[in-house]
Amino acid sequence: PESVISQIFNPFFTTKEAGKGTGLGMSISHKIIRDFGGALEVESETGVGTKMTITLQKVLAAVAGGAVNA
Repeated sequence: PESVISQIFNPFFTTKEAGKGTGLGMSISHKIIRDFGGALEVESETGVGTKMTITLQKVLAAVAGGAVNA
């Protein structure tokens, strides 16, 4: 439900029963993806399923002393 989706990236939020999770997985994943300039999007329909999309930037970098040409 929307009430859960709006909280899933909050640290320590979990839908699992006590002792079954820390609630850090989605929060940490979201932060890492954002730190790399990406995005993590969620689409969900109760009773149907959830789709998560990760988008990352393509970065060109020097490799072993040579330049990468694009």
